[in-house]
Amino acid sequence: MDQESSFQRIVLIHYHEIGLKGHNRSKFESRLLKNVKALKGAFPLVTIHRISGRLVAFLEEGTSIEEALACAAFISRIPGVARTSCGLKCSRDMDAIYAAAIESLGLAEPFESFKVQARRSHTDFPIDSMTMNKDVGAALCAAFPEKRVQMKDPDVTVHVEVIQNSAFIYAHSMPGVGGLPVGSSGKLMCLLSSGIDSPVALWQMAKRGARCSAVHFSGAPETSNASEYLVDDISHVLEKTGCIDKVFTVELGAHQRQISLDCPPQLRVILYRRLMLKVAERLSSAIGAKALVTGESLGQVASQTLENICCTDAAVSMPILRPLIGTDKQDIISTAHMIGTYEISTEDAPDCCTLFMPRSPETHGKLSVVEEAESAFPIDEWVDELASSARCVAYEQPR
Repeated sequence: MDQESSFQRIVLIHYHEIGLKGHNRSKFESRLLKNVKALKGAFPLVTIHRISGRLVAFLEEGTSIEEALACAAFISRIPGVARTSCGLKCSRDMDAIYAAAIESLGLAEPFESFKVQARRSHTDFPIDSMTMNKDVGAALCAAFPEKRVQMKDPDVTVHVEVIQNSAFIYAHSMPGVGGLPVGSSGKLMCLLSSGIDSPVALWQMAKRGARCSAVHFSGAPETSNASEYLVDDISHVLEKTGCIDKVFTVELGAHQRQISLDCPPQLRVILYRRLMLKVAERLSSAIGAKALVTGESLGQVASQTLENICCTDAAVSMPILRPLIGTDKQDIISTAHMIGTYEISTEDAPDCCTLFMPRSPETHGKLSVVEEAESAFPIDEWVDELASSARCVAYEQPR
């Protein structure tokens, strides 16, 4: 498949939701362009331009089709990207367009049927779209006599786009994650464990354009710090597509022990959660985050009943976003596989979520009863202590 091309390889970066924006559309486009540039890593990108309602990444001369496909696959995982297409740039000469179309279609094997979809963005090009469809189609039929033209649901569509100074031809596209570019929707603070759900919740909010930081509550010193290493691994995965900014680590184990000794056993989990949210709220104020995010899904575990969620929400004044609240567990697992965190999240590591768990946790908490139990502890002092002792690690995120 590694084929030398006489044309410059490109990756077209299509977006959907950004294109629906009004007067501020250019801000979202610019944000996405900056993100792709910053995250390109070792991929052979020369430059990226905004052209005709999409971004076009121009690849280095001599880039192989394998490298181009790998680049397109990576870009497709960046929030804000609806679809990527590997293609070729050529001159606005019909012979060059025929040759580029033949090369593009040849790279789409195996296929049985195809069609041509041509478009000219400027009327200074003398050949209209319908004529291009017919002429390019005829060239492809001559080059691939064993294939058939099929206008409805073909195996491959060869796109020909003539713009002001050149033409883009492509036949290979792959879906992106969609959404909005990270950095376009404000800052959030996410409660991040080493489990399956919370990394998916963070990623979902990053896909909505939020700049996400996180706080991880470790069970140390009552447990090992294994969960901290797993959260760091998860964060490095999220970092690749610019989805995480920084992670604060808070050792909660000693305070959980104190709660477990002096609190009605069935209320422990609710009090743990309220303390976590209070600390997360305090850390949020330091970075300018406007809301908290958790990975809770309604009814999934005892702490996530509607009554208990109401009891924990009352601990803070900040909004709490729960992007997974109505999501099926299998769908969450599927997303974790897709973003690359599932294998890490299934590694066994003790953390604060399972520390000093009661045999029969409360599933229908009453706020007045919870607040009375909580009043036995110096919560404000604990919040000050835990927030001030938090350790912070910064990850690479486009600015």
